[in-house]
Amino acid sequence: MEILYASCVGLLVSCGVFLILRSRTFPVVLGLTMLSYAVNLFLFSSGRLSLNKAAVLGSGTEYADPLPQAFVLTAIVIGFAMTAFVVILAIRGRADLGNDHVDGELSDERKKGKV
Repeated sequence: MEILYASCVGLLVSCGVFLILRSRTFPVVLGLTMLSYAVNLFLFSSGRLSLNKAAVLGSGTEYADPLPQAFVLTAIVIGFAMTAFVVILAIRGRADLGNDHVDGELSDERKKGKV
């Protein structure tokens, strides 16, 4: 199970890095989102992967660590807020520059003053 979990994290990281290196803003936003999902999975695995264990202390001697679960929930909320912020920045950059390239250069029409 650990091999499958680690390969999923690795796949998310590699796809996220690939998308971040694209020249348009939407793939960059998707890449950042994939990287945040990979970090969430990594944080979740830091509490040891266990099946059929209690989430909190109880009558059993073995339990799952609740601290990484709290970190992941916090990271999900922060990641959603940052994704919304980056999407708004991308929309604003598209409106101001006339294109959605991440290099920030003006389009030919805007350089000539036609728009």
